[in-house]
Amino acid sequence: MDKGLHFTICVVTTVLLLRESSQAGAGRNDDAVSKGTESRGAGEGLPTLTVTTILEDPYVMVRGAELEGYCMELLAALAGMLRFQYRVKVVGDGQYGAVAAGGNWSGMIGEILRREADIAVAPLTVTSAREEVVSFTTPFLQTGIGILLRKDTTSQDMSFFHFLSPFSKETWTALLFAYLLTCFCLFLVARLSPCEWNEPKNEENHFTFLNSLWFGAGALALQGATPRPQALSVRVIAVVWWLFTLALLAAYIANFTALLSSGSEQLPIQTFEDLVKQRNLEFGTLEGSSTFYYFKNSKNPIHQMIYEYMEKRREHVLVKTYQEAVQRVMDSNYAFIGESISQDLAAARHCNLVRAPEVIGARGFGIATAQASPWTKPLSIAVLKLREAGDLDYLRNKWWESSCLRQSRERWGPLEPPALGGLFLTLGIGLALGVLAALAELSGSSRRAAAHAKKSCCSVFTEEICSRLRIKGTARQSQETSGKANA
Repeated sequence: MDKGLHFTICVVTTVLLLRESSQAGAGRNDDAVSKGTESRGAGEGLPTLTVTTILEDPYVMVRGAELEGYCMELLAALAGMLRFQYRVKVVGDGQYGAVAAGGNWSGMIGEILRREADIAVAPLTVTSAREEVVSFTTPFLQTGIGILLRKDTTSQDMSFFHFLSPFSKETWTALLFAYLLTCFCLFLVARLSPCEWNEPKNEENHFTFLNSLWFGAGALALQGATPRPQALSVRVIAVVWWLFTLALLAAYIANFTALLSSGSEQLPIQTFEDLVKQRNLEFGTLEGSSTFYYFKNSKNPIHQMIYEYMEKRREHVLVKTYQEAVQRVMDSNYAFIGESISQDLAAARHCNLVRAPEVIGARGFGIATAQASPWTKPLSIAVLKLREAGDLDYLRNKWWESSCLRQSRERWGPLEPPALGGLFLTLGIGLALGVLAALAELSGSSRRAAAHAKKSCCSVFTEEICSRLRIKGTARQSQETSGKANA
């Protein structure tokens, strides 16, 4: 009996050891197959979900032996709220999910359909085609389709009179009319008011029309100018004009600052229509992405032209990964059409990139689950709770923070000469006119002096110029002569 019991115990012990050994070997095989996966959980005894994702900055990134990013923090928050463990695996083919020629789905959508993963947490766009085969939660990020460009391939030469850009032509015309009308009113009221001109027959009115123009121009430059108004009626007009010019200059400075600090107005490609019309840049999108099928299914003529262009040159303009697209935009004359939120990140990380203003096809990123999955509704509710609590905004600001050290300097940096070239030209013309006016005045005075002294006009004009340019030297010589005489 004792021998039989001893034999039974030995057999049971051997079976248990063999089972443990086989389980350990299976675990090692799973680790070998799932290289690059990560397992986390909120505690023992909780359900474990297999999560498929894709490597894309800043959603999911490899840092050492772990994965991190926006989606990883979102997944951790959802696991804490819904009490589940998870095992993360990177999608095998590196695709988001599209229908192949045989009707099978690739990428993360295909892994969910083949039951290789329970959910997909990634920048996966919610589309009608995907919604037919899988279920999506409430979107956790809103985005659209934009155009990513390189600044030096899109920037156009700044207008030589760029300083006139803050106001339209109509505004400048109205401003000139208001200036002339105000100066005429100043001239007229100063003539009519007895407080400004008591005895017209014996006094000289200083508010001539030319002086009125000078007074109005001085107010435009926030400078005082003579003559000073004495009558109440003239002062009322002057005060109203001062208030007008103060508000006008404030609006001009604000608009001019915005134009200088913003680069969007310098982009010749503002819309998708501009992209189609130009011939300098190639453009494309991710192969098999929702963006590609958006243009394929769109009835918009411009969108159809974009799709036909990409379809004819698909081997050359379509890219495999988002990183490849960004690198191609930086290295060649290429415009990338893709998710606007990802393009904003690229523009923040790379100072020579910019996104065009137009965004089309509003859409969202959602968590994909199998159809009739019990996790779809709880995950949607959890996403809504995170949004209401402000956690999604916090993650958005955290992972989209700009790492471009030169961005602030580029935004508020030194201005290039073309930006203010018109101002320098205007200054030069004004200086030249002033010098010519002075020479004309001196010429008229010399002509009258020559007629009075019966001399040559040229000789008198030359003497006047020499004497006026040597005023200090002549004064110094006269002082020295008077000093010697006194001595």
